[in-house]
Amino acid sequence: MQEWIIIASADKNWGIGYKNRLLARVPEDMKFVSEKTKGKVIVMGRKTLESFPSGKPLPDRLNVVLTTDINYSIEGALIVHGIEELMEALTDYRGEIYVFGGGSVYTQLMPYCTRAYITRFRHEFTADTYLPGFDSLDEWELVYSGEWKTSKTGICYKFTEYKRILNNNK
Repeated sequence: MQEWIIIASADKNWGIGYKNRLLARVPEDMKFVSEKTKGKVIVMGRKTLESFPSGKPLPDRLNVVLTTDINYSIEGALIVHGIEELMEALTDYRGEIYVFGGGSVYTQLMPYCTRAYITRFRHEFTADTYLPGFDSLDEWELVYSGEWKTSKTGICYKFTEYKRILNNNK
């Protein structure tokens, strides 16, 4: 069985990025994401992959890049050009599939997701890309909210988990 899961970090206003970069790099969040996704499938857009520090796919995962650029290729990643092709490529995969961003990929794949791990930042950053506010979505409920902590870099954060309670798309 597959389970589609959003994984992201968001500020007070649900901002997730600015100029194709994360709003903040929090080592504890990076460790959390790494632990959750190792050995799993991660699905992202081309710009998200290119925003990685090395610009290369993450090791120990099946990196799937969803892009409309039919000429795009990169070693170590599976390239797909639409939702139908993505679903076909992963039809035999059993396990957790993490939706890794960016904004348009979250929007396209959110209807398939049943869970979301969101690292929340107490701070408000300048952002140009946002997630929908899960707290105000009727079909999602907060099932876990950790305590606020301060990262090594001085940013206040907490881990949260949301689950879909209604799914009209399946």
